[in-house]
Amino acid sequence: MVTGLKHELLQRMLAGDRKSATELVEGWANVHGYDRAVREILMPTLELFGKKWATSEDLSLAQGYIAGKVAEDVMERATSAQTSWPSARESKGPVVIGNIEDDCHSLGRKLVAIFLRTAGWQVYDLGNDVLPVEFVGKAVEVGAPVVAASAMMYTTAMNIKKLREEIDRRGLTGKMQLAVGGAVFVQRPTLVKEVGGDGTGRNAIGALKLMTRLRDRAISEEGAR
Repeated sequence: MVTGLKHELLQRMLAGDRKSATELVEGWANVHGYDRAVREILMPTLELFGKKWATSEDLSLAQGYIAGKVAEDVMERATSAQTSWPSARESKGPVVIGNIEDDCHSLGRKLVAIFLRTAGWQVYDLGNDVLPVEFVGKAVEVGAPVVAASAMMYTTAMNIKKLREEIDRRGLTGKMQLAVGGAVFVQRPTLVKEVGGDGTGRNAIGALKLMTRLRDRAISEEGAR
């Protein structure tokens, strides 16, 4: 049943039917709960969508937009349903995100931004092809203890090393945590340390837990100095 539901949700996303896709998840959630709907239906379907996005030349930006908006709709309903999902009214603080220099695969980053905002983070999304100095400069400006850099491929992921170097050069090691994400980090987990990352999340749900953990670590590091 769940497998068929995920397939149907994916088809509605691909067809650009935001309303119908959201209603499909909502109907299942009304019976089984939004926590399960997010874990068992929405996130696996988004992962399937992401794989298609990475391997197919037929998907459009409009389809990616619809997938992101369906995720946003469901997350808003999950919050209003007062499940164990974090309340959007509870401020988690600022976080800076973007695709690293030379990387323009934005879907994953946009989904993470939606989930973070829904969970109460103040998200500063710098977009695609972001230079290390821009990441760090913005984080210093807004007081963000975490910067999150996304990369789809190994070649662009290696540019995150420059971001690690910029953080260290400015004496922010530990006080500014570096989260990394993207398909290549799922495929090659050891790459996180190779590029100097402080942690990664497998998907948007994992990103929520990661950001909280890294924020707390940065605050602890700052207090220890």
